[in-house]
Amino acid sequence: MKTKVFILALITAAIAGNFISCNKEPNAASSPQATVLDLPTTAYDYSIPTLNFSSGNAKATLGRVLFYDQHLSVNNAIACASCHKQGIAFSDNASSSVGYQNAITRRNTPPIQNLQTANTNDISLFWDGRAHFPDMVTKPVLSHIEMGMSDVNAIVQKVSSMPYYKELFVAAYGNYSDVISIDNINEALTAFVQSIFSGTTRFDQFQAGTLTLTGLEEQGRQLFFNKYNCNSCHQTTEITLGSGGGYGGGGSNGGFKDRGFVNIGLDAEYTDNGLGELSKKSSDNGKFKIPNLRNVVLTAPYMHDGRFKTLDEVFDHYSHNIQNHPNLDPKLLDSNSNPIQMNISPEERSAIIAFLGTMTDYQMISDPKFSNPFKVKL
Repeated sequence: MKTKVFILALITAAIAGNFISCNKEPNAASSPQATVLDLPTTAYDYSIPTLNFSSGNAKATLGRVLFYDQHLSVNNAIACASCHKQGIAFSDNASSSVGYQNAITRRNTPPIQNLQTANTNDISLFWDGRAHFPDMVTKPVLSHIEMGMSDVNAIVQKVSSMPYYKELFVAAYGNYSDVISIDNINEALTAFVQSIFSGTTRFDQFQAGTLTLTGLEEQGRQLFFNKYNCNSCHQTTEITLGSGGGYGGGGSNGGFKDRGFVNIGLDAEYTDNGLGELSKKSSDNGKFKIPNLRNVVLTAPYMHDGRFKTLDEVFDHYSHNIQNHPNLDPKLLDSNSNPIQMNISPEERSAIIAFLGTMTDYQMISDPKFSNPFKVKL
């Protein structure tokens, strides 16, 4: 049985002002807010049996509250979950997301699911791979566009001012004076994010031999794996079910392969060079992280800048719009070193989309342990 913990968090203008950066936000929250946290008396199980991965239930519970808490933004308006929405596989349904001052983010918000691995540094995060766990989880909080906190000390002070956190931190880390620290905030957020697991799709059941795909879905699967060889990049069978090393040397706990970065010829000249912007290597220009296709039918729009509103527009790109960039992936070149034209027919598109639909995880997108624990805000 769940118990509702009613907590009145009075946030006055003076308190809020302590955490607003030097460019004070005119619409920063200054009125009292009441918050109802609805948490189970016994923490949800956040372990991942197929990978022998356990985040620590108390830490993941704390991370869940942090993930959904708008108080982590400078004006109490934006949470991590504002851009990573559970119902659409923790992605956003806009080309770019809206930050705390209504500023627009530079890139599309990618989904966050199946980011588990035995070594958290095995996974490069963001479209350009600029961060790894656990440091990445507070980067949006510190972003001047996204959540606007001035520095890590401001984050710790803001969290410490919320009366419901002390008990959650003590449950996760024990009762000591500096229990609320940036390291523990990072670790708890990482525990929650890494617990977001998709493994109950119809495609998973097909792989386990407990379900047969429809004729259209099987046609799409054959096209995906064979004729168009989409799996050579996207690697939809990334879950390691055994105890061996797994894809990419995941270690004894298995794990998920980081699919790497590729230039798919979106532009002949890029205004956003992706990995190249980070590495400063011209050979990396136009390369972006290869996305996980789980729940892909839910996560439109597509690409790093959200330029494609539908999967059909994605097929248009691969059919006849691949640009001949110097870094274009060799898989997308024909025998004459020109961009290939896949010319995917309407019938084939329908079949591939049907197959991709088998990767939709309805359990994950509705699981209460991943949901918003803040039930009432007045």
